[in-house]
Amino acid sequence: MEKSRRGRLLVGAAPLTFLLIVCLLSADFFGGNIIAFDQWMQHLSGSQLEEQKPLQPLLARLVRGKDRRQLEASGFACDVAENSIVCIANEPVRIDTSKNVTVYSSSLTLTVQDETRVKPYALQKDKYLLQYITAVKILHGNNKPPACQYNHDIPAVIFSSGISGNLFHEFNDIMIPLFITTKHFQSRVFLILEDYKPSFVTKFSKVISRLSSYEVMNPAANGSVHCFSGMILGLKYHDNLALNPRDIPGGHSMHDFRQFLAETYDLKFKHVSHIRKPTLMLISREKTRKFLNEDEMVTMIKELGFRVIVARTKEAKNLNKFANIVNSCGVLVGAHGAGLTNELFLPAGAVMVQVEPLGMEWAAANYYGNPACAMGVRYLRYKIEPEESSLLDSYGRNHSVIMDPASVYAKGYRAVRAVYLDQQDVRVDIDRFRKTIQQALRMVKMHL
Repeated sequence: MEKSRRGRLLVGAAPLTFLLIVCLLSADFFGGNIIAFDQWMQHLSGSQLEEQKPLQPLLARLVRGKDRRQLEASGFACDVAENSIVCIANEPVRIDTSKNVTVYSSSLTLTVQDETRVKPYALQKDKYLLQYITAVKILHGNNKPPACQYNHDIPAVIFSSGISGNLFHEFNDIMIPLFITTKHFQSRVFLILEDYKPSFVTKFSKVISRLSSYEVMNPAANGSVHCFSGMILGLKYHDNLALNPRDIPGGHSMHDFRQFLAETYDLKFKHVSHIRKPTLMLISREKTRKFLNEDEMVTMIKELGFRVIVARTKEAKNLNKFANIVNSCGVLVGAHGAGLTNELFLPAGAVMVQVEPLGMEWAAANYYGNPACAMGVRYLRYKIEPEESSLLDSYGRNHSVIMDPASVYAKGYRAVRAVYLDQQDVRVDIDRFRKTIQQALRMVKMHL
């Protein structure tokens, strides 16, 4: 169930101890019980392993002020922010996965039974997404927890994969919050993934394996009772594709997260100046917000001197390979959409060009444009004219969809999505767009 903990031996350990470790690791790799190895490690005396920080203070660093005081007094506290809810237990808990995930916190100072329900998704204010998240129940105080079947001397982290499949939401709502919440534990956490999706775990296996030394648990398939030394329920969220170093244990920044990704995916280019030939990636959308004159765009871009990579959905599915392809480019071009999340893999000094469809000004800036600066990526905006939108043919020049997007926004998210996201394609003005690409080329050549 779990992967082997990455034991690190000090030079000069006794030969007998070394042989014991080798035998146990061999048994683990060839089908042994990981739990037995975990229990064995609890009985190691003397400091045979490299000294690690106590876990309880690391849990406490996730809360501040009155929440920290409550955690110290009762062993349990919830940090309720604008976007996220994160509940911390710094005393032993039992987690029953036999039905829906239930957490028993009987060691708390509460004497009467109480119950807390949390949907462990970072973006709590997104009610549309939240309806797809399974709630986790926490029973406090005077309860009768089931007997432990497995013991772990590390904290559990319970979170949800939500409606994964959209790269923006996967990084924004899950992977960046997971990094913010767990990086300072140095992989000494056990991840329990509610709403488990094998495709999500496979896609982000490299990232997950660097944040936890254990295999991710699918609670729906587990059906047993696990005892942990502590717990984190939910993930901390800061902003769109953003990290706030002042609110992260260890003070990690977007630069640190990008470095983490570079190491995880073994990215070759740290800076755009290391790329010899100007290379541009064009994100080719296949359903909505398509480039209707994509071939003309590619021809024009090549004429300016770029090597062009047209990235389609099929190529982007294998993130392990695709991250390196993106990293080999000095310019990333795409219409507003999840594909622009790949700016995370661009080398420093690269340029991201966002083609902004009608009605997308706020989303374009806040989801991809503004975050680029913290990534060390330069941002160019190409705002289309009504004549470049397919909506003009559908609604006419004087319709409120064209002339007054605010009136559509007043009807709510679903109305906005139905019109500006789902119905709109783009036919860029080649002459006007050429000026933007020329500017991107000049910015890249500054470093060559």
